[in-house]
Amino acid sequence: MGQSTSSLPSVARLAIAVAGAGLHEITDRVETWVEERGLAEGLCTLFICHTSASLVIQENADPSAKRDLEQWLNRLVPEADALYTHTLEGPDDIPAHIKAALTATSLSIPVLDGRLALGTWQGIFLWEHRHGARTREIVAHLGP
Repeated sequence: MGQSTSSLPSVARLAIAVAGAGLHEITDRVETWVEERGLAEGLCTLFICHTSASLVIQENADPSAKRDLEQWLNRLVPEADALYTHTLEGPDDIPAHIKAALTATSLSIPVLDGRLALGTWQGIFLWEHRHGARTREIVAHLGP
């Protein structure tokens, strides 16, 4: 129970390239990494090493759910608010920090039978809150 049949490391830094703001599904990338490790049961922890992006588990079947979430958060945290003072990096910077603070920087997902125990319509998403293309780093840890 919980034994790994692999000698692959149980910690990795995953580089995820994104084209810009929005929800970017990374489920397949994480599932592949977990399955390669051969752990039957355990816990997968993901941590994003940034203050202007986040991680969420959300519906991955209907694209309208993704659009609605993105539009709702953009309406909740608008750009160009006169109260913002942290503006040197552009109008999307402090809103990106606020959005990351309202969402999550880490996730814990059980591993059962060597696979992530996600629900039928659940996917893992990197939620990029800045406009420009960039590469984000996620630390993944797999333990019994």
